[in-house]
Amino acid sequence: MHPLLKYLIWPLLLYVAYCCILFLIQRQIMFPHSLIPHPSPSMQEMPGLEQIWLHTEFGKVESWFLPPSIENTSAPAPAIIFAHGNGELIDYWPDELKTFTRFGIALMLVEYPGYGRSAGKPSQKSITEVFIAAYDVLTARKDIDSTRIVLFGRSLGGGAVCALAAKRPSKALILMSTFSSVRSFASRYLVPKFLVRDPFDNLAIVKSYSGPILFLHGKYDNIIPFRHGIALNKAAKNSKLIAYDAGHNDCPPNWDVFWQHIESFLREVEIIIDH
Repeated sequence: MHPLLKYLIWPLLLYVAYCCILFLIQRQIMFPHSLIPHPSPSMQEMPGLEQIWLHTEFGKVESWFLPPSIENTSAPAPAIIFAHGNGELIDYWPDELKTFTRFGIALMLVEYPGYGRSAGKPSQKSITEVFIAAYDVLTARKDIDSTRIVLFGRSLGGGAVCALAAKRPSKALILMSTFSSVRSFASRYLVPKFLVRDPFDNLAIVKSYSGPILFLHGKYDNIIPFRHGIALNKAAKNSKLIAYDAGHNDCPPNWDVFWQHIESFLREVEIIIDH
């Protein structure tokens, strides 16, 4: 073998080995559920909270339902289905998101497979299955208006709700700190895009989505850069992008301002209706 060829082959073999390792461990990087402290039972204690176990082919996955705090017996309520980030649990969100219930909107928090107390292993396929199950359970309720369902995803959760939007109808989407596609991060790891096992192609979903979309993104986000929010907003047919002076984990920087933006959007799309 020519000496120069040896110098070329070894780096190539090392790169192929690197790609193989990254292919095998990418789900541990993308879904670090084993690193999240297991929540204590006391964290889920909230008046009115209903624990719902979703049945899937790989076991039971947890979800929480919070009814509207404003009673309206004359008509079923609209609802939000929320998907959290990859390093979080549903336990973290009832206090932050209970304002939805004050607007007269029900809230459903859906866990990922393998996270918290839930069975299974996280992947795009398993997460999509869980969110479809959650949607079907929610819309079958007599106290829920199935024509006024809003899907809300933060970070990785944007991928979860976009995957759901491709399978089930919804009134609107809210995407916060969300990526255009997981494949767009392949260059960060110096690997080809086809090695991505769970692509979550949000850009393709947004392009075909007919309803209104609200994008919220931090201008200084160094985990999912602001350019992702810009690209998603440009691709959407009917959307609005709100940029915050924030990074990733401190977005939104001001929750009072955030809720003003959310309330305004929900009124525009007739989720909140004054009688």
